[in-house]
Amino acid sequence: MKSGSSATELATRISRALINASNHSRPTRSWTPSLELTLHRLAFRDSLTPSLVARVIDSFLLPHHSLALGFFNWASQQPGFSHSSISYQSILKSLSFSRQFNAIDALLRQLKANKVSLHSSAYSSIIASLIAGNKARNAFLVFSEIGSLVQDIGSEICNSLLAALASDGCIDYAHKVFVEMTQRGVPLTTLGFGVFIWRLCENAELGVVLSLLDEVVACDSEVNGSVIAVLVVHGLSKNSRASEAFLILDELRNRNCKPDFMAYSIVSEAFRSSGSVVETQMVLKKKRKLGVAPRSNDYREFIMVLIRERRICEARELGEVIVSGNFPIEDDVLNVLIGSVSAIDPDSALMFFKFMVGKERFPTLLTLSNLSRSLCKHGKIDELLESFQLLSFHNYFKDEESYIVMVSYLCKAAKVKEAYGVLQEMRKKGLGPEVASYNSLMEACCREDLLRPAKKLWDEMFTIGCSPNLRTYNILIGKFSEVGLVEEAQRLFDHMLAKGVAPDSTTYTSLLQGLCQETKHEAAFDVLNICLFLAASEFLRRLNYGFAHSEFHVILLKFLANASEVPTAIEHIKSVRETSPSMLQAISSELSASLSSSSKPEAILQLLDATKEVLCLKP
Repeated sequence: MKSGSSATELATRISRALINASNHSRPTRSWTPSLELTLHRLAFRDSLTPSLVARVIDSFLLPHHSLALGFFNWASQQPGFSHSSISYQSILKSLSFSRQFNAIDALLRQLKANKVSLHSSAYSSIIASLIAGNKARNAFLVFSEIGSLVQDIGSEICNSLLAALASDGCIDYAHKVFVEMTQRGVPLTTLGFGVFIWRLCENAELGVVLSLLDEVVACDSEVNGSVIAVLVVHGLSKNSRASEAFLILDELRNRNCKPDFMAYSIVSEAFRSSGSVVETQMVLKKKRKLGVAPRSNDYREFIMVLIRERRICEARELGEVIVSGNFPIEDDVLNVLIGSVSAIDPDSALMFFKFMVGKERFPTLLTLSNLSRSLCKHGKIDELLESFQLLSFHNYFKDEESYIVMVSYLCKAAKVKEAYGVLQEMRKKGLGPEVASYNSLMEACCREDLLRPAKKLWDEMFTIGCSPNLRTYNILIGKFSEVGLVEEAQRLFDHMLAKGVAPDSTTYTSLLQGLCQETKHEAAFDVLNICLFLAASEFLRRLNYGFAHSEFHVILLKFLANASEVPTAIEHIKSVRETSPSMLQAISSELSASLSSSSKPEAILQLLDATKEVLCLKP
């Protein structure tokens, strides 16, 4: 290495060499022993330092955890080298980014054995990654080892951990985090303390709950008192502790957690459900006297934070409280609830959906798509149909984009007849349909082995002037090849070439498998030749050689002519005009010269005519 080369330049050389060499790995960007030879060839071992290792990983290999860890381990094996906190921090950041938890655990054990200290930011990345990976207990084990750095990792990470532990039912661990935070002066947030006290109320004594509230009031944390009040009384009421929930209302008010109408309604509903009429009236009377209207924006912010932190169960539960009490809730909150909750509880998502539509408010297309996907995944097809019918009743489907969503999920649910009915409705309204909708329906037909309807759809597309695209051809060629109708598959293949639709790997794979399965090896060989011709055509199009290399194009055109692939050859001529128009005259001259020796002069004449026609076009 030249002595004047900077550390940054060397790090760049190393990273580029690793990334380029790993392009040939399987999977790509993975470490293999051959990469050690790549590093040795760079001859930089005399310059190897923990700082250089950190620079290579931080600047270039963060998203490539396998390369980062391989390079880190390689450095460890070099004579006279040892890692320091700076190189450990870099590799842990990369592994946290990609959630490689086993590798993180092994490195943390190394750190502990070697008594190496990390910067607080490294611990923050590890804890955040573990929480995001649903490993809150592991995150707590890391948290419990960092001692005085708790304050440095910040309120956001600490509160996120507190909420995650409580949500997972690890109340003892959560309480230890709470104690550590209050003792070290880390501010509590509505997320952290809210989820913790909410889940604690399910089993803890009332005195314990009040004691924790006193601690929060004393340390002047930034929590929303009204939201905390709702969470506390809901946690108690949900676990048949309505009397305690009623008693704590005054205690909450005394601690600056003023209960709003929602808190009183939760308690009154708990009494009503248990048949306690007198107590129900007492709560309602107190609600009228002392309650305040809930501020919907407070709950909006809290639900959004819950969803951002992946506390979906808590977001769902609080949303159900709001909706069941008919309290104000914004459209964006309902949309987010429907979309996120549908992944874990489609029935609850449907409840939010029906509440929304019942208020003459409607989901976004993204929300509807998420809900529909979940209903299909969970086999709730009747509910899917009911949802579409409800929206149709309210004239929700007004444009092509919204209709495409309905057609797509009806097809995923194998409701072919219903999806075709929607296509007909679109045609009556003058909304297409476009090729995407036909593709979805055709794919559903093929999936259900309804070949005759699929062929009718193909004919209908041409009748209404809807041109098939590559996906259309691939759907039908794939199905025909699968069921042994290879002649029909071949006809479609020829049709797409004549229409100028370029096949892709899916097309060739389907057709070749079908032909070989039917022992039509000669036909398969012809298809393979076309594949090679088209690949060559694409390759030549991308080259920007010049006039002297027109011979390559002529060779390809003559091959295509001999293979009776004149339409493909003409398309290639048109592409040459777009990239190198000056080459066309030379191609025309060389084709003319080959006319007398050609085995298919008629095809060459067609190409010459096409070349002249293209030359006459204005650029």
